[in-house]
Amino acid sequence: MNIDNTQSQMRKGVLEFCILSIIKQGEAYPSDIIEKMKEAKLDILEGTLYPLLTRLKNAELLTYRWVESSSGPPRKYFSMTEKGEAFYQELESTWNELANAVHQLTQNSTPL
Repeated sequence: MNIDNTQSQMRKGVLEFCILSIIKQGEAYPSDIIEKMKEAKLDILEGTLYPLLTRLKNAELLTYRWVESSSGPPRKYFSMTEKGEAFYQELESTWNELANAVHQLTQNSTPL
């Protein structure tokens, strides 16, 4: 069994939740999302992020606005919609349940 593949699958499972968590904090530019993910040791490539943002926008969980930039082309800033907020709340609840269950299972050293 390949540990790299398993680790990758685990990260993919929380990627959407992490990205929405960043955008929930306030409007976000994709490079800012990438930087915050790197700071958290969850590296993500632009080629992964942009399709995910598009999918979330098409699902009406995100919206965006264009902002003129003095150092290049206009920038697309993403924010969460009301539908996105509700979706995020559900993900957060699921995450908390999973994290608690995993913690219980991995920290409980009492023999069966």
